Amino acid sequence: MDLTGFLLVFCVSSLLYTSSDAEASCKLKAKFNLRGYKEVLKTTVVVGGMFPVHQRLVSTDANTTIPPESSDCEGFNFRTFRWAQTMLFALNEINNRTDLLPRTELGYVIYDSCFTISKAVEGTLTFLTGQDEAVPNYRCGDGPPLSALVGAGGSDLSIATARILGLYYFPQMSYCSSCSVLESRFQYPTFLRTIPNDENQSVAMAKLVLHFGWTWVGTIAAEDDYGKYGIKRFKEVVEEAGVCISFSETLPKVSNPEAMQRIAQAVLDSTAKIIVVFSSDVDLSPLLEELLLHNITNRTWIASEAWVTSAAISRHPDILPVLGGTIGFAVKRAEIPGLKEHLLAVNPYNDTLTEEFWGIVFNCTMNYTQVLRGMKRCTGEEMIDRLNNTYSDVSQLRITYNVYKAVYAVAYALHNLEECVVGSGPFENGTCADINKFEPWQLMYYLKNLRFTVPHTREEIFFNNGDVEGFYEILNWQSDSDGEITYTHIGYYNSSAPAADMLTISNDSIIWNNDVLETPRSVCSERCQPGTRMGIRQGEPVCCFDCIPCADGEISNTTDARGCIQCDGDNWSNANHDECVPKTIEFLDFSEPLGITLIAIAAFGALAAIVVAIIFLMHLNTPLVKANDPLLSFTLLLGLVITFLSSIVFLGEPRMWSCMTSQVALAVGFALTLSSLMGKSALLMLRARAVKAVKSATRAAKAAAAAAEQSPDTAVIAPAIPQKNDVDPIHPRHQRAIMIVCTLIQAVACTVWLILMPPHPVKNTAAQNIKIILECDTGNIIFICSIFAYDILLALLAFAFAFVARKLEDHFNEGKSVTFGMLVFFIVWISFVPAYLSTRGKFMVAVQIFAILASSFGLLACVFIPKCYVLLVKPERNKEEMMIPRVKSRDAGVSLATTSSSANGTTVSTVSLDD
Repeated sequence: MDLTGFLLVFCVSSLLYTSSDAEASCKLKAKFNLRGYKEVLKTTVVVGGMFPVHQRLVSTDANTTIPPESSDCEGFNFRTFRWAQTMLFALNEINNRTDLLPRTELGYVIYDSCFTISKAVEGTLTFLTGQDEAVPNYRCGDGPPLSALVGAGGSDLSIATARILGLYYFPQMSYCSSCSVLESRFQYPTFLRTIPNDENQSVAMAKLVLHFGWTWVGTIAAEDDYGKYGIKRFKEVVEEAGVCISFSETLPKVSNPEAMQRIAQAVLDSTAKIIVVFSSDVDLSPLLEELLLHNITNRTWIASEAWVTSAAISRHPDILPVLGGTIGFAVKRAEIPGLKEHLLAVNPYNDTLTEEFWGIVFNCTMNYTQVLRGMKRCTGEEMIDRLNNTYSDVSQLRITYNVYKAVYAVAYALHNLEECVVGSGPFENGTCADINKFEPWQLMYYLKNLRFTVPHTREEIFFNNGDVEGFYEILNWQSDSDGEITYTHIGYYNSSAPAADMLTISNDSIIWNNDVLETPRSVCSERCQPGTRMGIRQGEPVCCFDCIPCADGEISNTTDARGCIQCDGDNWSNANHDECVPKTIEFLDFSEPLGITLIAIAAFGALAAIVVAIIFLMHLNTPLVKANDPLLSFTLLLGLVITFLSSIVFLGEPRMWSCMTSQVALAVGFALTLSSLMGKSALLMLRARAVKAVKSATRAAKAAAAAAEQSPDTAVIAPAIPQKNDVDPIHPRHQRAIMIVCTLIQAVACTVWLILMPPHPVKNTAAQNIKIILECDTGNIIFICSIFAYDILLALLAFAFAFVARKLEDHFNEGKSVTFGMLVFFIVWISFVPAYLSTRGKFMVAVQIFAILASSFGLLACVFIPKCYVLLVKPERNKEEMMIPRVKSRDAGVSLATTSSSANGTTVSTVSLDD
């Protein structure tokens, strides 16, 4: 059952109907206890009014042993009492005018709604029926017609009364019921108001929060339709824009200290510095005590129009540290000439409400019983003009101005109804309504189509679907020299303006809490700067996040970026990760110190090989040079020169020609060098085998000779002494053939490699993130592996041959030199592999060049330094007999002399036995 149904059942149940055969009778079950003003005699039309002069009902004992009574009211409110007096003032002003309703006298019936729904319903029913014993759907008496109800106060009160009045299509003109739910013409067909719809205020509050960049706010709303719908719309707007709600609390309508403590603690515990409050001053007042008790400062409060200019709040003792700097939205303010004089002219003897007001402000009583109890007696002559309270304060006439406009709206609608010309009327057949006897729906027509100018302020009023335009003044609570709160204008909000101009604020005019000039920050997490992205915290609002730096190669160039952007292949993130910058181009350049050093070392190596060749040419006919096959020595030196110079080609920016030349020259140079060494080593190995054979033959011959001496009669067969072909079976041309064939094989393989899949320059963007490494791609892994595997095979063969001949003893053993040189070669390249794999960029090239140079220097030094030492330092050893390999045994000495002549290609070998 909805509220209207419940109230109707309640009203019907208040009467007990009984019947007999002859007559019907009714019995009054209860009488409404209403207080207010009433003037209906000698008037033409009655205007109703309802104001929450009191704040609550008197608490009663739920005792069912005595007849129930309608509750009285308590908590006198000076501000709303001024509203009621303003209606009386406006009616008197209208009745005294000759241009507005000149033939009509307006009367009034004004009730106190006590800020509660039940009293508002009581007043509505009494107003409609014309008597305190309200019988639903009946009006007793023939008094003047009722025009409209101005009221009933808060939104929840107006919702209750509007449901009842809407049943009869009875006009209701509200002055402070701003709840957006009341805009429904289906539910509230006769509701109009002179205060803007809260839809505008909620949006305005949201725009204010967004204007200052606050993303972390708390909300507090009254437990009624005004607070519920207002804060709901506010949340929708701000959450759609990315603002998060830190906490959301509700102010109870009845006294609840525990709830107030909980709300105050929520405000204290929250990190939100901005708190939006959608509430009336009556509902908010109990919370202020808790805020003061907890000493909650350093917060900025956003006030709705219902309390932003309330003196009950702003004049509360010690409230400035808590609510100082508050920003709120207020309806239009105006000055009403003559109103203050009317307020100060009230008479305490006219009605009970004024009598109560008089007793409160002057701390006296007119009740004789209370006087006897010792209370001060009111004389009625007290100086009301000396009062300085909310009632007489006309500096902030905002809701008061809305009351004034509401009364005038009803008056102008009645004036248009009265001035209707028969035949041109808006009703059937051009008829008009009679001002002395009209129906509420007829007046409703004129109210819906009303457009008038408010006296004194010249503001034009018209209703769009029952609402006026959404215009708010933005106020800032600042302290004056006396420490009092003043409402400083800092801007305005106009819902009818273009979107960009709706909210206008002067930031420089704002003074925040504790007289701070800098705008407070209210964020759950600080904004993520460019170079970072937002990382949402699990289980927390989206405004609570961590700023996670973008990974290398990713950037974010906006604030509060949801994700990072990957840079493309040729670009990389800068140090701040907020911009993609071109990667550094890297290659081992000729001009840098490392490149210059390598060029110098390579040139020195090539020059050293050439010098050695010159030395050999100068001593070409000497035994030492002849014994080492000059041609193979020269091809060996040529190969070393090629390898030294090929390392230089690895430097500089890779080009097609340089990639091809460097790899091929290195492969062919090593092939030529190693094949020459292999030819030399093959000869040394065969010599070593020959020496071994001679040694064995010598031993056998000596054994045979000894046996012949001991047994002269016995025939002893002596072993054959090795001949020339057995001692030196390989001819120099065979060595050269080996060198040429092995080198040609490598040359052919390299040619095929260059034709099919040649090396080529590439941009390596994967090796190092921040650099583009210019390097040579080998083209095909199979080719490169095959080419250098062949060089390794030649090196192994040369080492194997030299290793076998390492024990060949003479004054100059080339086998040992080649063996040691090959060991250096292997050590260098074995060490090169892990060093190469552990480096990147230009240092890979540097490591490769170092390996080439080190291995080349190793071969050059090990093979040729001993020879150059003899040729240059020990020429006396450069004799033919010094070149003869010698093998000694215990019983005989064997000398094997081998000389070679490169001129005629012949080899002369001699073998001699010495006893």
